[in-house]
Amino acid sequence: MADTMGHSATATRNTSVAISFCLLAVAPQIFEFIWSIGTIFGWGAGRGPATVLISHATALVAGAPGALIGSIGGDTKKASSDVLLALIYSYPVFAVAIVTLFMTIRSAQDYVGGIVLMALALFALWASSDLQGMRGFSFGAGTAPRMFGGLLVALGAAIALTGLLTDGPSMAHYSWRGPLFVMAAIVFFALAIRPLGVVVSAFASFMIAATGSHETRWLEAVIVGACLTLGCALLFPYVLGLPMPMFPRFLVQ
Repeated sequence: MADTMGHSATATRNTSVAISFCLLAVAPQIFEFIWSIGTIFGWGAGRGPATVLISHATALVAGAPGALIGSIGGDTKKASSDVLLALIYSYPVFAVAIVTLFMTIRSAQDYVGGIVLMALALFALWASSDLQGMRGFSFGAGTAPRMFGGLLVALGAAIALTGLLTDGPSMAHYSWRGPLFVMAAIVFFALAIRPLGVVVSAFASFMIAATGSHETRWLEAVIVGACLTLGCALLFPYVLGLPMPMFPRFLVQ
């Protein structure tokens, strides 16, 4: 009975890790979709949400398999960026997620950390895929990123393999609230700086980040946020000389 319960717990943990890897496999697509929502309100530039959703879904379901079949048949047509993202990044991470379901993980921290490093390296390889490579003995713009990306893939694979072969610590409890609100604050500032200006964007971003802690004292947070906002309002236009809007666009107009 103890063996059955242990096997069930291991299967449950593997399923959770595999689901996390599946989310990691589509993290760039999700991030672009969230970013594209800002274009509806005039925050930032780029493709709209519907275009992003359709493009990535088509690339994952049909575009990438079609490119693979075409390459086998000798087709030299250059794939789109969305298709390359699916081929270079998403598909390998999906494959790791499927394999994880059948593996015995002895050191979860090493295994998950190694896979995350591999994912970062694969993303770097995709990001540098349109850069020029080596020509003879001369380095191109994409040579160093691809070289370091390949080394990081090998390093991540070695760390993940260590997690399968040697005993080690399990995954520790991790609170997502702090990093989540900090990232939300950064994204909000990037999207809101042009339409809302430095004053509103900086103060609102600080308050969003302050929400990430249970120990936040809101009166102190408001005072610190106001001081930081004043510092940004003086730093960017006067000290650094950056032509950044100070106040919301509708007030200036």
